[in-house]
Amino acid sequence: MKKKILINQELWQTRIAITHEDRLQNIYLAEESRQSLERVFIKGIVTKVLPGIQTAFVEIGQERAGFLHISEVDHELALQRMQETTQMDDEGPESEPQKPIRKSQKNIKDILKEGEHILVQVSKEPIYEKGAKLTTCFTLPGRFIVLMPNIARIGISKKIEEREERQRLRDIIKQHLPKGMGAIIRTTSEHREAQHLISDITYLANLWHSIQKKYQTAKAQEILHEDIELPLQIIRDNLDDDVSVVLCDDKQQQQSIYRFVQKIAPEFTQLVKLYSGKKNIFEHYGIEQKIKAALDKRVQLHSGGSIIIESTEAMTVIDVNTGRFIGKSNLEETILKTNLEAAREIVFQLRLRGIGGLIVIDFIDMAILSNRQLLFNTFERMLKEHDKFQSVVLKVSEFGLVQMTRKRTGKTLLQQLTNDCSQCHGTGFITSVKTEAYTILRAIKQEYSEHPPSKNIRLLVNPTIFDYLTSKEYDALLMLEKLFGIKIQLVTMPEFHMNQYKLEKM
Repeated sequence: MKKKILINQELWQTRIAITHEDRLQNIYLAEESRQSLERVFIKGIVTKVLPGIQTAFVEIGQERAGFLHISEVDHELALQRMQETTQMDDEGPESEPQKPIRKSQKNIKDILKEGEHILVQVSKEPIYEKGAKLTTCFTLPGRFIVLMPNIARIGISKKIEEREERQRLRDIIKQHLPKGMGAIIRTTSEHREAQHLISDITYLANLWHSIQKKYQTAKAQEILHEDIELPLQIIRDNLDDDVSVVLCDDKQQQQSIYRFVQKIAPEFTQLVKLYSGKKNIFEHYGIEQKIKAALDKRVQLHSGGSIIIESTEAMTVIDVNTGRFIGKSNLEETILKTNLEAAREIVFQLRLRGIGGLIVIDFIDMAILSNRQLLFNTFERMLKEHDKFQSVVLKVSEFGLVQMTRKRTGKTLLQQLTNDCSQCHGTGFITSVKTEAYTILRAIKQEYSEHPPSKNIRLLVNPTIFDYLTSKEYDALLMLEKLFGIKIQLVTMPEFHMNQYKLEKM
């Protein structure tokens, strides 16, 4: 039992950390003043249908409309709507028999109409300038299974490896699932008695029927169902035999968690304890420092190498460097050892930082093919063993690049805890003093080439720009004065930004 679940409860925010062998593995944040949208069921209104991008925009009562791509419309709903449209178009005595609709023939305009109501679930929270990502492929998570009420398919956790156990679980679920429903069998189901799984199915199926019933009488944009509060979600999804303690620093929250565990997994109730130390629980266990480290783009490796993590709106790029590690025998050994350590570290960083979408990893080039294969196998195995989110990894290219995708869920840790810099606006750079000074000089020349000035003008600038112009480019100011027959008076303005200036007539 190597995992700890640590819960810091404040009036303004709840923070949950999961550590593995005292290393921070996951961090979850919930603000008391902000409602989480993930997994929420809403009665939406279709406002726009755009066949060109096969997407519908749905009002869900938020600042921006959510978007529903055709790939997120469940197959049965799509076929039903398309068949209804086909029947309306083909009405008449001479209409031909209908042909089965293929997947490639789906078109969003034949499935959804503007102004209609539709039941949707939020699969991803709003991010950057995008609205929430919506789906009609619904999921309801339980302790042992995730119910898919309108997708008749059974999946099973890749971490359950025994063939006989996988088949046993599949048979139990298949036998007791209501018609037309499917399920994903979670890792916690392994070696569980059938009655536990059946109980989960019954509870989730009843919950689904309750959502459907509410939809019939609900108002447009009304929330019909939202998941349990964050601490209970984390307990439900992570409490297993590897957990040594669930430690909470709030008595009321601890009792709530105890009652929840008593209901869903009574064998673990003795793990739920109250933290009573004088220090903040996150300070005591070193979590605060580890969170700050998780915001740094550079991660040091034990060997002396490092990885650099840079994220953009479209993708994340990770660069691997050898640093001061030089190896004991040859360069290839050094590179392989650094790459293997980096591969393990990258898996942990992706999970901790919540990085998803398209990811490109620039491993150090390796000449030997077998070494590249070993790196790929190690990376793939680490993802399978330590990351629960779905990912697809391509083999290492000749340039040492690995391209992969990882399921994106909500905002990354960086997006949750930081804002774009007010100076560089998120680029990570600010223009130099010299560049800003030259920009101002060019602007003055352009301005007075088009509009002849009065005899005397006052130039108001930031103090740093003032110092640079007076010490480095005083001759340039004299040349401008001579060119336009004017006198320029420089004035320092402490409240001005570097790129801010003002010209005044005197």
